Amino acid sequence: MQKRDQSKAAASAGGTPAPAAKRGRPFGSTSSNIAAAAAAADSIAPSNLLGPSLQVHTSFIDQNSKRIVLALQSGLKSELTWALNTLTMLSFKEKEDMRKDSLTKIPGLLDALLQVIDDWRDIALPKDSKKLRSRTLGANSVVTGFGNGYETLGSNNTPTHSGLGSGSSVTDIPGHRSAAKGRKKQWWFDEDGLFNLDEEGRAEKQHCAVAASNIIRNFSFMPENEVVMAQHRHCLETVFQCIEDHCTEDEELVTNALETIVNLAPLLDLRIFSSSKPSYIKMTEKRAVEAIMGMLGSAIKAWHCAAAELLGRMIINPDNEPFLLPFVPQIHKRLVDLLSIQALDAQAAAVGALYNLAEVNMDCRLKLASERWAVDRLLKVIRTPHPVPEVCRKAAMIIESLVAEPQNKVLLLSYENTFAEILFSESRYSDTFARILYELTSRPNNKYTAARGVWGM
Repeated sequence: MQKRDQSKAAASAGGTPAPAAKRGRPFGSTSSNIAAAAAAADSIAPSNLLGPSLQVHTSFIDQNSKRIVLALQSGLKSELTWALNTLTMLSFKEKEDMRKDSLTKIPGLLDALLQVIDDWRDIALPKDSKKLRSRTLGANSVVTGFGNGYETLGSNNTPTHSGLGSGSSVTDIPGHRSAAKGRKKQWWFDEDGLFNLDEEGRAEKQHCAVAASNIIRNFSFMPENEVVMAQHRHCLETVFQCIEDHCTEDEELVTNALETIVNLAPLLDLRIFSSSKPSYIKMTEKRAVEAIMGMLGSAIKAWHCAAAELLGRMIINPDNEPFLLPFVPQIHKRLVDLLSIQALDAQAAAVGALYNLAEVNMDCRLKLASERWAVDRLLKVIRTPHPVPEVCRKAAMIIESLVAEPQNKVLLLSYENTFAEILFSESRYSDTFARILYELTSRPNNKYTAARGVWGM
């Protein structure tokens, strides 16, 4: 897969671009300012103040790999808790690469973790949204086994009861027809499974699902897991369904799923949802993009920042273009709105996504230039300026991409004085704005520019 911005980054940096850094948990992902301040303090504190760390022998995972998978598959509370705690500890350690390699070689581990999440999602949906199951047990027999001794399921024909004579049927019994019509929905349509769960049991299932999603998220940070997870249809379907149901699902589960997709985004190909690989949830490409758009429009900063970064990474793959381009007007509008937010990480995520979208095709550049306040807010990011110089550089290069289209020059001529001010005041971006002014004013084939030069408009 070729990245669109390799040539531009190489030209500006004088070498090959470095791969995109992995994301951590976005700053502000929780509502507690105390937790955010503590996280910021931990990042500044020296390593000797972080406290002791638990050491695990490197041969532990080799000796217990089968037991971990079997414990996850068993569903037993004690075994499941032990396996999740063990994997959480092993996957969170960042310095022991040998142990990371051994984790990826465990057969069936990813499917077992996904099953834990699927078990929770099977009972997480409200009962009124579930479809009635088709009951076919005993459909061809007189006694069905579901309590109706004289009715068969799935058939409109009423069987003849052998004890009432050859010409009699159950409909001839007085009061039977009225009782059948007045019968309400039976208890067997309301069960959640073989064993019903109380509130404590549902809470335990939910905690296990969140722990499993956190382990999968930790796995996505390991480079040796990227290809396997990005080509695992069940994994992608599960995480996309979690963010699709972000309004009703556990927030921590949604955050873990979103960060997993962001880490896998450079290798993600949406065509996997229409491939011949076995499907578990019947996720489609359109549903996946709509789920991302739902996160992009979320009021939670961590979610819409991650969704903007996800779109910017996914559009790099040309195979994803047919599924993302129909949503470009909505994407542009939302990203421009994020530029107006005072949060610096939201501005950085929006600029990064717009930078890659502007490189896709001419239509994206035309729609972005015609988007209200787009150029104003890009210029504001540069003139404020944003504390990260790379964000300002990308904002300037977005404007350079827009002015390269002849149809956009009429819209951008009104910013000529602003471009000139930045040219002389910001030495770091003077080359970029010199090219912008050259493209804007020195093309002889631009009739509007020629008229402007003659009449002094």
